[in-house]
Amino acid sequence: MAPTAPTQRPTMRHSSAFLLPSAPPSSPAPGPDLDDATVALVVLNQPLPRFAPLLWSRAAVRVCADGGANRIFDGMPALLPGQDPDEVRASYKPDVIEGDMDSVRPEVKEHYSNLGTRIVDESHDQDTTDLHKCIAFIAENYPATNKTNLSILVLGALGGRFDHEMGNINVLHLFPGINIVLLSDDCLIFLLPRTHTHEIHIERLIEGPHCGLIPIGMPSTSTTTTGLRWNLDNTSMSYGGLISTSNIVEEDKVTVTSDSDLIWTISLRK
Repeated sequence: MAPTAPTQRPTMRHSSAFLLPSAPPSSPAPGPDLDDATVALVVLNQPLPRFAPLLWSRAAVRVCADGGANRIFDGMPALLPGQDPDEVRASYKPDVIEGDMDSVRPEVKEHYSNLGTRIVDESHDQDTTDLHKCIAFIAENYPATNKTNLSILVLGALGGRFDHEMGNINVLHLFPGINIVLLSDDCLIFLLPRTHTHEIHIERLIEGPHCGLIPIGMPSTSTTTTGLRWNLDNTSMSYGGLISTSNIVEEDKVTVTSDSDLIWTISLRK
């Protein structure tokens, strides 16, 4: 009997073009493959990054996770100091405030509710994080049945308490079929599911050169890359052994194939 040919993995493409001041129409979508990706924005209860107004303007839906509403209320006027604070708060109105409602200030919740923001109180659910609740809400309410066009950008997901940070990374593994990007002022991260080969298009104007590939959740016995200064060639990675941190992007396209889900991280330029 002839040997069975290895299964060809589909390719998933990634780009951070959503952070470009003016994203060219030909740029790859921020999501895992297609050019017409719908962007949803989730705001967590951490200081807003400098590019929050830009991503807000590019999002089709904006969801604040509980105290993230405080950050929009307080932080957007601070990021736009030349504008009237009341006008900024009226313009940057979240579509939804979702969570267990233990952090959002009552006056902030009332302010946005009066402007038409939907309040989704999930205080009965103490088994999932506010980010998990927001991702599930977006996935359930997104009208398309095919989620491959959906990209969820999460502000304030990195930094602050370490347990919160790890909980946010866990959400990436809980929703591997949705492209979720965790962002801070300093870096971004997203999941590279082992079911695909990955092409990461580097936007040198806004990101790099430092990057990393991290096997959070399970070891990798074989990871292969191109486009990095220190490429991996069927390399094993695990905690307690080698992990690819402080690597450098050398080319405009990085490819990654692995037998394990990996976290990709890259620095953001100021």
